[in-house]
Amino acid sequence: MYQFKSEFLKHINDRGYIYQVSDPKNLDKVFLKEKVTAYIGFDCTAPNLHIGSLMQIMLLKKMQDFGHAPIVLIGGATSKIGDPSLKDKSRKMLTFQEIEHNVEGIKKVFKKFINLKKVKIIDNSEWLEKLNYIDFLREIGGHFSVNRMLSFDSVKTRLEREQNLSFLEFNYMILQGYDFYKLNENHNCILQMGGSDQWGNIICGIDLIRRLSGKETYGLTTSLLTTSSGQKMGKTEDGAIWLNFISDLDSYSTHPRDFWNYWRDKTENEDVGKFLRLFTDLSLEEISEIEELKNEEIEKGKELLATKVTELVHGKNADWTSKKSISFKKREFEKGYGLLNLLSNKKVNLAKSNSEARRFVKSKAIKLNNNLITDEKYLVEIDNFTNDDELQISLGKKITIIIKLD
Repeated sequence: MYQFKSEFLKHINDRGYIYQVSDPKNLDKVFLKEKVTAYIGFDCTAPNLHIGSLMQIMLLKKMQDFGHAPIVLIGGATSKIGDPSLKDKSRKMLTFQEIEHNVEGIKKVFKKFINLKKVKIIDNSEWLEKLNYIDFLREIGGHFSVNRMLSFDSVKTRLEREQNLSFLEFNYMILQGYDFYKLNENHNCILQMGGSDQWGNIICGIDLIRRLSGKETYGLTTSLLTTSSGQKMGKTEDGAIWLNFISDLDSYSTHPRDFWNYWRDKTENEDVGKFLRLFTDLSLEEISEIEELKNEEIEKGKELLATKVTELVHGKNADWTSKKSISFKKREFEKGYGLLNLLSNKKVNLAKSNSEARRFVKSKAIKLNNNLITDEKYLVEIDNFTNDDELQISLGKKITIIIKLD
C-alpha cells in the first residue's frame, strides 16, 4: 500500500482504518497542503447508532482532532428510500415522523465523540426534497450507467440471489452521488468516507462531480467491523449493540454493563490488538506488547479493551459492572418495604420515580430472586431474602441489583 506522508492519513493507516482509497497519492498531497473537508453519511433508520458505525464516527473524531473539517450528513431524505448496499432484502419504509425522531436520537450519539459546535451537521433533505424529477433525470440521470451500477456488489449480490431490488432502492446510489456533488459545490467537500459496502456509491459520486464540474474528489473506505473468523461485530441474539443508552426497556438501547460484557466476551484473541488500535489511544508499542499475551493472560487484554471502549462511548463514570451490590439495614424491611419506593430509592436507583417504577412493574420487567412481580403494591419483606440475607432485583434482562442486609 502507498506510504502516506500526511499526518492524518498516516495515523489512520497505522491504526488500521484504511481499506480502500480512490487516489491515495494525490489525496495525500491535498492533506499535506490544506485543511480538508470530508463527510460521512448516516441514514436515520433507527433512533440510535450501533457499533457497526463506530469506525466511521472515529474517523470524524480523528478528522477533528487533526484540525480538518468533518461534515456529518444526515440522510433525512435518503432514509425514506433505503440503501440496498449488502442488504438481503428491502428495508421497512419509515414514516416522516419516525425519521425526524431518529434524526434527533442520532445527533445525541455524535455529541459523545465530536464537538458539534465545530462540525457541520447537514440534512440532505435540503436539496433532495426540492428536486424536480424531470429536471433531475435530464441533468443528472444521464451521467449514470446502468451497466456499471449493476456491476457494484451492493446491487449484484441482491440480483444473484434473485432477491427483489426495487426501483426506489436502485435510485439510492444516484442520490448519494448527488449528495457528494452538492457538498462539494456548497462546502468544498473533497472527500467522502464510509464503510467498504459504500465503495460503489462513493465512486458514483466522484464520477458525477468530475462530469459536472471537472473537479477532482476522493473516496476512502474502512473495512466492515468483523472478527478474525469473519463474524460481524455488533449483533447478538437479543439484537444490536447500540452506542447510546436510552433506557433498559428501549429496544434501541444497550446498557453500559452489556456493552462492556460484549467487548470482553465476543472479542476473539486474534482481534484484541486490532480493536485496541481502532478504538483506544494506547500507543502502538503498548498494543504490540498486549498482543504478545497468551492463554489466560490475553483475557486481561480483553478486559482492558472492554473498559477503554466503554469509557469512550459511555464515559469514565459509567457503571458497567455486571451486578451492583448495595446494603440496607435489616430493620428497614421488618414491616415491609413498598416495591415502588424500593425501586426508586436513591441507592437502588432502578427508577427515577414511583411513576416510572409502576410502569416497569406493569410491563412485567421486575423480578425478585428471578420471580416475576406484577403487583405494584407488593411489599418486600425479610422473607424475600435468601439465607445469606441477599435479595436480587432484576430489571428486564439487563440490570441486576443485589441488596445485602446489615
